[in-house]
Amino acid sequence: MKIHSLRKFIPAVLFLCLFLLAVDSFARRRPPAGGRVAIVVDERLSALRATPELSGMLMRRMGRGAFVAVKGEKRSRDGVVFYRVIVTSRTSGWVQREALVSPARSGDDTRLLRLIKTSDDFDRIARARIFLDNFTGSALRPEVLLIYSQAAEDIAGRLSREAGRKLNEKEMETGGAPVHSYFLNYSGLDRYNRQGVTFIFDLREKRLRYDGEGWQELVHRYPRSPEAAEARKRLESSKR
Repeated sequence: MKIHSLRKFIPAVLFLCLFLLAVDSFARRRPPAGGRVAIVVDERLSALRATPELSGMLMRRMGRGAFVAVKGEKRSRDGVVFYRVIVTSRTSGWVQREALVSPARSGDDTRLLRLIKTSDDFDRIARARIFLDNFTGSALRPEVLLIYSQAAEDIAGRLSREAGRKLNEKEMETGGAPVHSYFLNYSGLDRYNRQGVTFIFDLREKRLRYDGEGWQELVHRYPRSPEAAEARKRLESSKR
């Protein structure tokens, strides 16, 4: 193939690759049909296998937050329970039961809460976000909202220190943009923003803070819960 023909061909290939990535991303966010909806919460166990056993051929590793449809289950010879799952219209396989939670399965909200409590930093926020988005009727939701909000505020302090080290004050002055815009555009915030965490910049203390949306929700939706009392304290403290 001649060079000028290759030049015409490359953009089309790139477009196709980007299109397939977009389709795959959409498929992960949209629950597939054909069974009980479940969500990947523990990527350490989320190997999709061709057969229901730990020695089964690995087909892919599913990312946290991916939706699947559960069609059945089977216990392996060594006692591990596997779910038969549909991942996309063209992909299905077997995954270890503990990698998933399902809003339709009794007790899975409690199991996910235990996992959230033993998680750290970003993992805690990401798993709490899965709970809040999918277990909307759970009685444990106020507790998870408080954990999510506290974790976001704790992380705001660490992100403030990171941004302070990486952002050069002289460069910021030369750039001419407001100081707070550099902090709020700091790339370290990106993955937290994708989990619904929004930060604000405290001009007086020159640091990032969690915007308190989770605390606001606790006060307005669950006003009589013990978690709402703590949320009120946090909101009052943020006004000082």
